[in-house]
Order: sequence, then C-alpha cells, then structure tokens
Amino acid sequence: MDYLGAMATSWKQQMLSNVVAIRYGDAPSFIDVSSIVSSYTVEADVTAGILSNSVSSAGTLNVPWTQATAKAGATYSDRPTISYSPLMGDKMTRRLIRPIPPVGIFELIQAGNAADMVLQVAVRSLNGIRNQGISGGVLEPADPRFYPLIDAFRRLQIEGRLSVRTEKRNGEEVGIFIITDGMRPQSTQDIAFVRNTLNLKPDKDGELSIVFGATPRSSKELAVLSRTMGDILIDLAMGIDVPDAHIASGRTIPTVRISSADNMRERPLVRIHSGSSAPANAYAAVSYGGLSYWIDDNDYASKRTFTLLMVFTSLAETGTVAQIPILTVPVR
Repeated sequence: MDYLGAMATSWKQQMLSNVVAIRYGDAPSFIDVSSIVSSYTVEADVTAGILSNSVSSAGTLNVPWTQATAKAGATYSDRPTISYSPLMGDKMTRRLIRPIPPVGIFELIQAGNAADMVLQVAVRSLNGIRNQGISGGVLEPADPRFYPLIDAFRRLQIEGRLSVRTEKRNGEEVGIFIITDGMRPQSTQDIAFVRNTLNLKPDKDGELSIVFGATPRSSKELAVLSRTMGDILIDLAMGIDVPDAHIASGRTIPTVRISSADNMRERPLVRIHSGSSAPANAYAAVSYGGLSYWIDDNDYASKRTFTLLMVFTSLAETGTVAQIPILTVPVR
C-alpha cells in the first residue's frame, strides 16, 4: 500500500509539474512506472548458553554457581526496484495529441461522474454547439446554448435517464447513447430541450450513435468533438495564479481564467496557487523557477477535476482506463 500511495503522489506531481511548465512555455514530459519489484529480506538470530560450577573449593570462598546467557536479534531490509519508462514517439503523441474517445467520456458519466463537469472539461462541441476554449492565450466564449445543455444533461443523469453501451456493427465498436423518457415535468422538459437543441431524432428504441466529429451526418447521431490532453493541460495552465512580476517581465502571458470571474465556468478548472512555499497539507505541490505551485487540500472541486485528468490521460492513450503497474512481492 505504501508503494501504491507513492505512485499516486508521483503521478499527481508529474501532472501538476507539466501544467506549470506549459504555463511558462516549457514542453511537457512524461514517464510511466512500468513495474515495481519488492526485494526484502528478514533474518533472525537466536543464541543461548548455560555455564555452571556446582563444586566448591574447600577453604576458599568459591561457591557453586550457574550462569545463563541468551541473545536474540532480527534484521529487516526492503530494497524495491522501480522501473520508469519515458514516453516518446507514438505513446507521447497518443497522450497529448489524440482526442479523448467520445464513448469513454459518456462511460465516465454513466459511472457516476457529474455530466456537466465531464462535458465542460473534455468536450469541444456537441453536434456543433461549441464549448468555451482557449486558443492563442485567449478565452473563446461558449455558444449560449452549451451551458444550459450540459446542465440539462446533469439533471437527466441524476434522474437516471442517461445510459450508454457499446456493440459491434460491421466489425467495429460503436457507442450507443440512450435518453430514457421520464414522467416528471422537469425530465420531460429537459429531454425535449436536449433533443431540440442538438437536432436529435432517436430511433424507435430511443438510441443514438456516438460519433467523433464536429457535426452529425444524421439526426440519429450525437457528434462529439472531444478535446485532447494537450488542450486540457493548456486550459489548466492558463488559470494558474502566477506572480504579476512574471507577466511584466515576459516570462509568461497574462492569466486567462480569473478566479474572481463573475461566470463560475470562466474561472480556473483547477485552482493552482503560487508562492514562496506550499502548505504542508497541500493536495499536490511542485517547485518551478524558485517558487512553489500547489493545489489546496481543502479545495474539493479542484481535487475532483484534477483527479479526473488522470482518467482522461488513460482514455486519450488507449481508449480504456489503463491497469496499474504490476507489483511483484517475493514470498520467502
């Protein structure tokens, strides 16, 4: 368990370090833990002895005596071998440049992650309804219909009206998205709003095909233009609280996502602080350029979004959530 905790901490630090590096114009770099081999030894040593003299010498002060000795000792040593693999070439490309699979995004929603948060972080557009995004250091506004749309998705998720599955069609895996009709007035209103806004006309079973793209080819498709991990990391980087002196000197550009913005959704996706030193109980902290950057442990919303990025990283690379490295522990 100590190894697993150490890996989780290192992954958080690596992700945060890359976000900070991107903010200052540095290239991100990743390494993966491929294996851990725990080599431990336990040694015990016990010795005992008895020495006695039962004969006394006449005319002397010698009397019978018995002496017993005992000694016990134990040593334990643990020398783990951790193997790291730097990401280069195609693996690096998959992690940063390839879009997150749309089916994986909706599977995360079905697994219980808040639909509005997942869609805001991972999606560029839904059937052409554009999300906000950062391009060239400028925050591009969202389509006025996007936020009401993902709010409706969230309410339908809470009502249990959303589901997704995959099936084989013509030898390919296809994602099927279903919005189940509800009896409550709010659910009926939300379903009508989603279908009208996205121009959806499900088949008789209420099914829609999930496809990657900016626009659908028919009214029975939900076209999802998903983001890449590179997009998401840049978005996070543009919300870091950096010193004004760094902006004035040209080390970095002005902050795009302001924590005091009136619109909650224009604030930083993850609140990353900077200062001379990070608090002892920081959720994640790194050093860069003589300063500390950290995520506050009391900021649950930031921690939740940052943790979700770990899952997005796996989805962007493989399309499925990756398995953790193997831990090999010998039994002696």
